[in-house]
Amino acid sequence: MDQIIKKVVVVGGGFAGINLIKKLTNDEHFQVTLVDTHNYHFFPPLLYQVATAFIEPSNISYPFRRMFQEKKNLRFHLGCFIRINQQNNSIETDTGVLEYDYLVIALGTETNFFGMENVKKHALPMKTISDALNLRNYLLLSMEKAVREQDRAVREKYINIVIAGGGPTGVEIAGMLAEMGHNIRVKEYPEITDLQGHIYLVDAGPVLLGPMSVKAQVEATQVLRKLGVKIMSNTAVKDYVDGQVILADGRVIESNVLIWASGVTGREVPGLPAEVVGRGRRIQVDEFNKVKGTSNIYAIGDISLQTTDSKFPQGHPQLAQVAIQQGALLAANLQRTLRGEPLKQFSYHDKGSMAIISKYKAVADLPNLFFKGFFAWIVWLFIHIIPIAGFRNKVKLAFSWLWSFMTNDPTLRLIIRPNTDEFK
Repeated sequence: MDQIIKKVVVVGGGFAGINLIKKLTNDEHFQVTLVDTHNYHFFPPLLYQVATAFIEPSNISYPFRRMFQEKKNLRFHLGCFIRINQQNNSIETDTGVLEYDYLVIALGTETNFFGMENVKKHALPMKTISDALNLRNYLLLSMEKAVREQDRAVREKYINIVIAGGGPTGVEIAGMLAEMGHNIRVKEYPEITDLQGHIYLVDAGPVLLGPMSVKAQVEATQVLRKLGVKIMSNTAVKDYVDGQVILADGRVIESNVLIWASGVTGREVPGLPAEVVGRGRRIQVDEFNKVKGTSNIYAIGDISLQTTDSKFPQGHPQLAQVAIQQGALLAANLQRTLRGEPLKQFSYHDKGSMAIISKYKAVADLPNLFFKGFFAWIVWLFIHIIPIAGFRNKVKLAFSWLWSFMTNDPTLRLIIRPNTDEFK
């Protein structure tokens, strides 16, 4: 009797997609094809360190095809997802058509500019490796522009940095930039005598790190203020025109750099019924992550909206741990389906959350436990190294971190990009 082989197409190689694929590795009952617009998996929690020239992109990236070596049932398809054709169980990409028995949507999210076209056009997001490299280059080019500028007001416009969003990403990049302003300015930009006090962290909410504990919020605020970061709470960005960040209360910050870390929305998935798309453009799924109204399409990770978990009736937080756990469970459920066994409902096991604030300072909210400072920083360091694919990447990252923190002088401040009229 011929063995039944099911075709599984996974769209998106983030935490959710990769953890599903790992669980199906070398399972001869499945032929798995990963579709992604990039040929590598990367680690989003450390993007801000690439953006601030602290680590290399290769430290947090790993090629899919290298990952799939010697995995007989895994294939990679480089292409941009276009749409689902439910009638014939296929998807279209810009590089071909793929048929599936099971389709898994793990596209994640994209930056949400809340309908502000000027912000979308001119602000600097930080969702991808390309975004991080672009931000790094933009920051370095702005500094070069500033040191040549004789007019003080114009110079300040180039060294002012506004960060929109007081969540972990906003806090982490604010702390890193403040540290760099303190440690590197004297060495490399002697023309600028005052680099501290030019970082603005703007958030529409009343506190930083809104989802975390009050202790974490207080610690983050105190540490950043000591570093000279100007925190502006209960303040939303309204527009960004001609180098002016316009706030909702009418205040204006002259700045050539607006870093946007203020929200995300689900990616569009043409081919699904409009009624299954919920708030934040997330796809509504049942307790097994199956898209409502479908028989063989699943959504996992940030793009899924699952309200069946009694602890999270409004849906799960869009965190890496949710994506990792959903990916692993769906893989196990697909295997159970072939064996005719009952499926297991998804229930999120909350392992807590962490955020780094500055050098040797972090906060950690773990179940029934809070700690901060150097110990939290060490724990954060190891937790963020362990999930990165590839032993070589982990060693490179650990060495890069150790050297950079010891010397206060990472050597990655290279401007590598095509010339643009704006910075000639």
